Formats: sequence, structure tokens, C-alpha cells
Amino acid sequence: MSHKKKQPFKPLNIAVHTVSDTRTEENDTSGLALKDRLLESGHHLADKKITKDDIFHIRAVVSDWIHRNEVNVVLITGGTGFTVRDNTPQAVEPLLVKRVPGFGELFRQLSYTEIGTSTVQSRALAGISNGTLVVCMPGSPGACKTAWDKILKEQLDASHRPCNFVEHLQNAMQEEVISTCITRE
Repeated sequence: MSHKKKQPFKPLNIAVHTVSDTRTEENDTSGLALKDRLLESGHHLADKKITKDDIFHIRAVVSDWIHRNEVNVVLITGGTGFTVRDNTPQAVEPLLVKRVPGFGELFRQLSYTEIGTSTVQSRALAGISNGTLVVCMPGSPGACKTAWDKILKEQLDASHRPCNFVEHLQNAMQEEVISTCITRE
């Protein structure tokens, strides 16, 4: 893949979904950490929601965003543990067309240096549906910062080589094809 020419940074439209029975806009530190980081990186906040940890509420929000053409990436924080109320993986997995197993594996490897063996209790995962990358991570601000700073920031940057997820995102690629066609005319 290193033979591909370097692409310029392309801002993506990213939605943030906090899954929690207790968080509000005032105390949603994890959602805020993701929002701040994506904006600092030059991306756009497409939408931000907080829903209770319920399979059907989670699926409704994520399905809507996957369906919307203007959303390239969905970041979900919370609900990835093992308590009775942790339902994010069960809600999201059936919606994924292609899984990205390396995300969860790498996240747990990086988290090990921060929280030790407690990282095995994270069911972080990612996948692609309808040209939209969907990423599920734990609900702590530290976990969100680790995921963004050490994985997502580079993988959501079209200039990162040898590869990144931008080339797999339907709407980001359509915009490039459209601009290429306009340039040729």
C-alpha cells in the first residue's frame, strides 16, 4: 500500500454517541474528550447524542447515522464492559458489515500499559457499515483519549501512510471522485 501517493488531510464528519444511564451534557467528560479531539484535529462534529444503555436505543441512533450520507464516522463511548447494563457491543455488532478486529486488539494492547490486566474487560470494537466507520470504546475519558490519540487520529487522516480508513469511507471517497470529475471538466 505504500505505493499510493500521499493524500492531503480531508476533514470528516464525525458523530459522537455517549452510552450511559447517568451521563448528561454537563458531565459527559468522555463525549467531550472525543468532541474536543476531533475538532482540534480539523474534523467536523456531525452530531452528538447521549442515550441510555439499551440495545434498541443504541441501535436506533447508530442505524440513523450509518444511513445518513453526511456522517463518515460514528464514535461510541460507553457500554463496552461486562455489567448487566453494558450493551454496546451486542447492539452494534449486528449492524456491522465488516469488522475491524485490529482496533479492539490494538486498543487493549495500548491500554495494558495504562491499566494493566483490567484491559481484558474492555469489549472495544470497530467495523464498517454503509461506508461509515463505527468505533466502540469504553466510557472513561482516559480510554477515549487513548483510542483517539494512539489509533483514531492517524487512521482518520487521509495523509497517514501506508494506509488509513478515509479511503474506505463512502462519502469521503464520493467527494473526492466528484472533485476529480469537476477538475477534469
